[in-house]
Amino acid sequence: MKVLVTGGLGFIGSHTVVELAKSNFEVIIADNLYNAKEEVLEKIEKITGKKFKLYKYDLCDKEKVEEIFRDNNIDAVIHFAGYKAVGESVKKPLMYYSNNLITAINILEVMEKFNVRKFIFSSSATVYGDNGHTKYVESMGRGKTTNPYGTTKAMIEKILEDLYASDNSWNITILRYFNPVGAHESGLIGEEPNGIPNNLMPYIMKVASGKLEKLNIFGNDYPTVDGTGVRDFIHVVDLAKGHVKALEKAPNGLNIYNLGSGKGVSVLELVNTFEKVNNIKINYQIVERRAGDLAEYYSDATKAYVELGWKTEKTVEDICRDSWNYEKNNKK
Repeated sequence: MKVLVTGGLGFIGSHTVVELAKSNFEVIIADNLYNAKEEVLEKIEKITGKKFKLYKYDLCDKEKVEEIFRDNNIDAVIHFAGYKAVGESVKKPLMYYSNNLITAINILEVMEKFNVRKFIFSSSATVYGDNGHTKYVESMGRGKTTNPYGTTKAMIEKILEDLYASDNSWNITILRYFNPVGAHESGLIGEEPNGIPNNLMPYIMKVASGKLEKLNIFGNDYPTVDGTGVRDFIHVVDLAKGHVKALEKAPNGLNIYNLGSGKGVSVLELVNTFEKVNNIKINYQIVERRAGDLAEYYSDATKAYVELGWKTEKTVEDICRDSWNYEKNNKK
C-alpha cells in the first residue's frame, strides 16, 4: 500500500513514517518545512535504511496536491500537516483557520477526484473541551474548544463526518491524541519546538540542558494527587504505531479513536521521574494557574485496544529516558 503522509517530517509525522516503513508500507512525504527541518529526512532514512520521496509543497496550493496524486498511485492519506501552536493560534486565528482548513479540504477534494477513499486524520483531545469529566471516551463527542487551533481540529472532524454522510464509500479514521512526548530510541528524531515551548516535556528539556533557568509549574492547588495538573502522556512511538494499526485494522466507515495511555500522570510526577531516570536536577517554581487549564484529564483508550489491537507499550520512564537522549544528541 502506498501512503501519503502530510507533515511527514514533523514530530509525530516523522515517527509515523518510521513505523510505516518498518511495516513495509511505501511512504510518500509532503511537508512545506514550516514546522520541520529537511535534515529529518536523512535521519528517517538512516533509521529505516530506506529512501523516501519528499514533496516540499504548501498543500494550500491545490495544484501542488494534484501533482502529488498524479505522480503517485496513492492508496491512503495520513494527514498531519497543519499549524499547531495553541498560543500562536490565539494571536493569529485567521492564519490558523485559513491554513488548516484549506489544506484539509484541498486534500479531500483531490482524493475524491483520484478516487482515493482511505483517510486518517491527526486530531486532538482538545476537541472534547471542558466537559466536566476526567476520563474522556469517544462517545462523549466534541465540546466547546478553547482556542483556534483546537477549533480547526473540531471543524475538520465535522467536515469529515459530513463528507462520510454524503458518501459512505469513504473509510475515515479520526485519531484523538492526548499528550505526545518522548523521542525515537536512536536519539535521531524527536520534538524540537521553536522558541520557548508551551508543552511540559520540551520545557523540561530546555531546563535540563541549561537553555532555560527553571520550569514554571502552573498551580499546585488542584484537587489531584500532589496538587499539580494531571495529564495523559503517550510516547510518540506508541502513537505512531497507532496510525499503522488504524491503517491496517480500522473497520470500514467513519471511526474515532482515542490514542492515550489511559493513565494520568501529574506534572510533579513527570518531573520527579525525569530526575530519577536521568540523574538530573530540574529547577522549578510554582506559579499561578493558567486560565483554561483543567485539573485532570486522561483517555479511555479501550476502543482502540478492542478494535485495532493497539495499546501503549512504553512507560513514563521510557518517555523521560528517550526525551533526554534526543536532547543530548541534538545539542546546538
